[in-house]
Parts: sequence; structure tokens; C-alpha cells
Amino acid sequence: MPSRTCSYLPQHVVGFAVDPIHVGTGRSLGHIDLTIVRDPVTQIPKIPGSSLAGVYRAYAALAMEEQRAQAGNQARRPYYPNCAGQGGNAGNEEGGHCRSRDCEICTTFGFARDGAGGFAGLASFSDAHVLLFPVATRIGPVWITSPDALRQTGVAPPANVDDDRLYYNSRRQQQKPLNLGWLLLPVEPLNANAALDGLKDFGVLEYVRARVGLVSDKLFSHIVNSNLEVRTSVSIDPQTGAARSGALFTYEALPRSTVLAWTIICRNPAHFTIDGQEVNAVRSCANVLDVVKRAHPYLEHLGIGGMGTRGMGRLRVLHPPLEGSNG
Repeated sequence: MPSRTCSYLPQHVVGFAVDPIHVGTGRSLGHIDLTIVRDPVTQIPKIPGSSLAGVYRAYAALAMEEQRAQAGNQARRPYYPNCAGQGGNAGNEEGGHCRSRDCEICTTFGFARDGAGGFAGLASFSDAHVLLFPVATRIGPVWITSPDALRQTGVAPPANVDDDRLYYNSRRQQQKPLNLGWLLLPVEPLNANAALDGLKDFGVLEYVRARVGLVSDKLFSHIVNSNLEVRTSVSIDPQTGAARSGALFTYEALPRSTVLAWTIICRNPAHFTIDGQEVNAVRSCANVLDVVKRAHPYLEHLGIGGMGTRGMGRLRVLHPPLEGSNG
């Protein structure tokens, strides 16, 4: 019988954008034809939890299917592609989610049934928010954060952050005003050892931590949106191999080396049943998290979001570290 020692297990996850990341809205805004998703209140770009959940499910299923194939186990119903994606409608031999209490993928990520029934899944995902945002300055790249961005990850920010100041290690640039893109700000010393130690605990690279700057929540949104990567592409005519007339379009993305943070909540399978029977594919909150974490290596190589054929999407998970890594 599954253990009832916990009701849920929260896991903070921090990732580093190896490539620019484009999770689009499908809408245009101003001169940008394809914009990325933003928080409706702060207008700061984010990756929706629904996008994370879908990618995690597909990659976890792929990882488990590869592991089963390497072990030489023959399965009547493969994890991938059957239990990945939407799963189809039938749930029978023709394909679709197996919807079994014995399936790690279906119990962890859930499934639907035609008509009534279904299972919500034991793992849920928050939106991924921007924790550290890279900005070009006259002294090189600086990673900007804000009190709210730190608080969302459980890191205590410094108090009394003024709206018109940049808090930074002033010894690096002799307290001269520093440009953040087009914005020039006076600099105050950053006395935030606790905050920087919190970033270290999340696996943020030392080079990045040494170049962290803090601004107010009010300024953070403006700085992020003013320094997004914007690219221009054109469709290719397959008959001529040249650019198709009138097919020029622009799209935006979070720039490479953006640090993102999100939370995974793993529920205790002992508190749930499927068709009146206990879940036996996973036995604890930790087991649920183990299934979810199988997707992390694939995020770095297969990516998330759109424009993957244009060099976008790869996201390296810094925390929690992979088993056997030194991170």
C-alpha cells in the first residue's frame, strides 16, 4: 500500500536557456508578428504551466520507452507515443493513453476518457517565470532580477529597493551609472549575500551570480520587454529555393542565458484511486517526482516551445541536479 507520510511534495526547478526560447501566443503586437506569452498583470514573459506539462509528459514517456527498449522488455503498449501527447480517443489497441493504474505516465500526468471519468494526474506545474534576465551593458552581460522574481523562488530579497536605482557589486565598475540596454541607472552597492547564496543553492553558475543586478519590480518589466531577442525570418518557396514574396515575418524570444524558475507539485498517490482501486504505478510523492525528472535531460537537447528548427528552445535544468552530476 502506498505510504501516507506526506500529502504533497513541492520541488523548485531552475533552468538555464541554452538557446533563445519562443513560446508563442499566435498573435501579433505592434511590429512583432509572433509574440511570446506574458503574464497578464506584470507583462513579464513566461512559459505557461500547460506548456511545461505537455513537454514533460512527452519526454518522460520517451525516456521510459527508451529505458524499456534498452532492457529488452517487450511491451504490448508502448509508453511512447501511446501514453504521451493527447492520447487519442479510443484508449484501445489502436493507440491512445492506456489509462491504467499500473502506468507511471498516465498516473503521473493524468488522462481523460470519453464521456465521464478520467484522472487529473499526480504532478502539477506552475508557470515558469524569469528569475535572472541577461542584459548587455558597457561592462559586459549583467543578469537582472527583482524582489518579486526572487520571492517566487523562495529567496528572500533585500529590503528597500528604490524604483530608480540598480543594486550591483559596485566594485566592478566604480559606482558609475550603468546602462541596461537603453536605460542608464545610478548604481548602489548590492548587499544581498543571503539572496546570492540562495541562487547558489539552485545551481546558478558562479559567473552569473557574480554579475547579478537588482532592480525594482516596476523597472524589471520594462527592462525585460525592452531587451527581448527579435528575429526576422522568411518562408522559402520550394519551387525556386528563394525567399517567397510577402512572407517576411518577425518573432520574439527570451534570450539565451535567461534563468527561469518553476515549481512542480507532486501529490501522494495514497490519497487517490482509479476506478475505485489504489494507484500502484507510483507509491509515494518521491516516486512521482522521479517520473517527472526523467524529462530533464531531454529538455536540454530537444527543447521547449516553437522555432526549434531555427535554433531555439533548449533549456538546461540546473536544479535539481541530474543523478551522477557535479551540479
